[in-house]
Amino acid sequence: QVQLVESGGGLVQAGGSLRLSCTASGLTFRQYEFGWFRQAPRTERQFVAAITFSGGNEYYANSVRGRFTISRDNPKNTVYLQMNSLKPEDTAVYYCAARHMSETASYNDNTSYDKWGQGTQVTVSS
Repeated sequence: QVQLVESGGGLVQAGGSLRLSCTASGLTFRQYEFGWFRQAPRTERQFVAAITFSGGNEYYANSVRGRFTISRDNPKNTVYLQMNSLKPEDTAVYYCAARHMSETASYNDNTSYDKWGQGTQVTVSS
């Protein structure tokens, strides 16, 4: 079955960096687009970034553009989220999500992703 496994979360001071990884199995990786979403306590799940199946296009939430970078390594079946200049408001559980390349909905639409990881906690201290 399909599995998305996130790793790389942790505790970091404001201004620091983390790199999240999402390794996928059970699917044809190159045919899938991937997104990162996050959810803080008592808030809705929020779009962070997405990357197309070819890796040729990236999309970012305004709140992270210029600080976060999404990338993919198809031979390793892995998607990354490099997070720099972290702020306390970036604190959340970060989820990796996948959708088939035939999906046409907006990249920030979390309902268009049908495969999700279990999440990894990112905590940024002030």
